[in-house]
Amino acid sequence: MRISIFYILLNLVILASISCQNQNVDKPNVINNSAKATDVEVTKLPSEMTLFGEKIELDNFDMRERLDKELIVNTYFHSSTIQILKKANRYFPTIEKILKKEGIPDDMKYLCVIESALSQATSPSGAKGFWQFMTDAGIENGLEISQDVDERLHVEKSTRAACAYLKTAKRNFSSWILASVSYNCGVGGLKGIIGEQKAENFFDLYMNEETTRYVFRIMALKLMMENPVAYGFDPSKMELYEPIATRKIEITQSIPDLTIWASENGSNLRMLKVLNPWLISNKLSVIHTTYTIELPKN
Repeated sequence: MRISIFYILLNLVILASISCQNQNVDKPNVINNSAKATDVEVTKLPSEMTLFGEKIELDNFDMRERLDKELIVNTYFHSSTIQILKKANRYFPTIEKILKKEGIPDDMKYLCVIESALSQATSPSGAKGFWQFMTDAGIENGLEISQDVDERLHVEKSTRAACAYLKTAKRNFSSWILASVSYNCGVGGLKGIIGEQKAENFFDLYMNEETTRYVFRIMALKLMMENPVAYGFDPSKMELYEPIATRKIEITQSIPDLTIWASENGSNLRMLKVLNPWLISNKLSVIHTTYTIELPKN
């Protein structure tokens, strides 16, 4: 019995080996065909660009290759880039309006994109929302975070909180570029790096990989989203996500059950949560404040 089983297994191994060899023979043709079918083009890098109104000269190999890397990553990460372009049509008008009102450069909307891809994401470290606030930073910048409410997940309020942080950071540094870098590594962290390296230009600083890539990711997303066709994405051929028409209801009293409340107001819990992700429990306690809940208009 043992000998028979051994020979059976041996024959199976031999057959599997032959099969794998046959598959490997066919693979080059598949790869070549795929390469022929895929028109791989990389758009030429500009010699200079502006970010946050500040001119950036792309005049050395280090800067050009760092930007090139981020452009390639996003150009060929289709599933993510397409969704970003679709979502931007819905959310950019709101974000742009707040940035303008708060005196923040319009380009800062691309910082939001690289932080969350315009989604209510939660990072492994616990940062949440479009602008990826940690709990302490959110509270410090005016956001309510409680058992019922997490305003990090409120697009408008979190955008205003990000503006508050960035204005404070700008007062500490000489440029909006450095202010944006501090969004990743903290004001104190960036001051320490600048002090150690005696350089105040971000592009001259030696930093960890994540922070080193940070501004170049913003630069890449700006270039791509301002001219997506040049990078192989045509929004005119996409079903872009439109802004959602809603009716706003002011809440001055506690709601013990949001499911019942939504039903009584002609909607359901699903739509209430989709339009108000900052409502994180099934109730809303109101104490000395007023909330605005959005429901579908029709």
